Amino acid sequence: MALAVEQSPYFTERRSNGGLIVSEAPKFDLESYAANYDEYSRVSRLLNIARLCPPLALDALRLAIPTSKSAKDTQQYLDLIKLLHSINPDDDLATVDDAWVEKTNKLNEHETERLEHELRGYKNNLIKESIRMGQEDLGTHFLNMNRLDQATKAYQKMREFCTTPKHIAEMTLKLAYINMVTPNWIAAVSTAQKARSLTLRPEDKPRFDSVSQACTGLGYLGSGNYGQAAHAFLAVDPSYATVGPVANIDFSRAVMTANDIAVYGGLCALASMNRQQLQDSVLENANFRNFLELEPHIRRAISFFCGAKYSQCLAILEAYRTDYLLDIFLGPHINMLYHLIRSKSIVQYFVPFSQVTLSALTEAFPRPGGTPQMMENELVDMIQRGILDARIDTVDQLLIAPPKDSRADAHRGVMETAEEVEHQLRLKLFRINMMQAGLEIQSPKSNKSGKNVASSWGPGQTLG
Repeated sequence: MALAVEQSPYFTERRSNGGLIVSEAPKFDLESYAANYDEYSRVSRLLNIARLCPPLALDALRLAIPTSKSAKDTQQYLDLIKLLHSINPDDDLATVDDAWVEKTNKLNEHETERLEHELRGYKNNLIKESIRMGQEDLGTHFLNMNRLDQATKAYQKMREFCTTPKHIAEMTLKLAYINMVTPNWIAAVSTAQKARSLTLRPEDKPRFDSVSQACTGLGYLGSGNYGQAAHAFLAVDPSYATVGPVANIDFSRAVMTANDIAVYGGLCALASMNRQQLQDSVLENANFRNFLELEPHIRRAISFFCGAKYSQCLAILEAYRTDYLLDIFLGPHINMLYHLIRSKSIVQYFVPFSQVTLSALTEAFPRPGGTPQMMENELVDMIQRGILDARIDTVDQLLIAPPKDSRADAHRGVMETAEEVEHQLRLKLFRINMMQAGLEIQSPKSNKSGKNVASSWGPGQTLG
């Protein structure tokens, strides 16, 4: 059946256009995976899987279509039916339920008129809180219909009627959510950071901060800024998974789960941090450890990388490539992330050697159908882009490190040490001469952290 689906008109056209097709089934169970998200996010993720993965396309659509009929977005339902019809036109669900579409559209229009009428009444009464809530209800209604532009306008109009910082934070997070769904990643980062900068009550601050921090990380990931994304995800508080709805949106089900944060943060960290940073900021991070426990294979991969066991690290990641390609947010970046992790692993592997054979590198960093020639092409690309400082001996099939003059390096180190010692001695002599001249020398001042502020007159001393 999977072969018939892969040869369907939809996937045939997608293949001819050079689109991504994931032919292998992932490790996760589709129903369990979908149950982790709310209705809208569940349908969006199932639709994404159906578009990419022939083995799961029919199952994903059969789960998504009934779920979509419990929502207000008729266009999403029609998109699902159209995709199913192009894959398997004989399926029982491949026929549009025109009666449901017509009924839902009428109900949506009636609800829109009702909310707009109520809002006009609130504006006539000039009650700011009622106007704010009316705009919020209207924006949520548009959001449920997937009319994102109208929802954005409605939420933005709430701003002048917000009377507390919490109201502003809720409005800002709603806009951040729309920017992530759209997606508009730059705006998502900006709005999430605005929410985190607000002064909220102590009981509200942790809830809003954990959500806005996670949204910031996803925004950076979506825009390809993996270093900033890693730092944002690593700073997410473990309470993210349990805070529940914030601004009437349960972000841990509507956007990304705690498991997603572990995967997103772990992969971004592997792609952007060195071994010591991974050890200090990831493995020894008490907060992020709570997320890593949900995805132990990510923790093992990072541990292997920190232990210089690069082939084991890459093997673990490769085993989950299919799962990550089907992720609606991570999928577009997974090939680049894996490329960065692999390139960094090769560079780290080569550090202690003066030369390595290409066959040894091919064996240490295997890939399907990999040959020394493919490894040579990969190394040439890394050298040309300045990632790897080395040269290739094509005759003897060697990767050779640039020659180093150990004697010159030793002399340079000695001279630098001598200059530092001389500098310290001159400072001490200067201090002694000042004291003999009768000048008063104050005790060292301390900064806010309690550390002594070193003076330019000498180690730990200031001139009074």
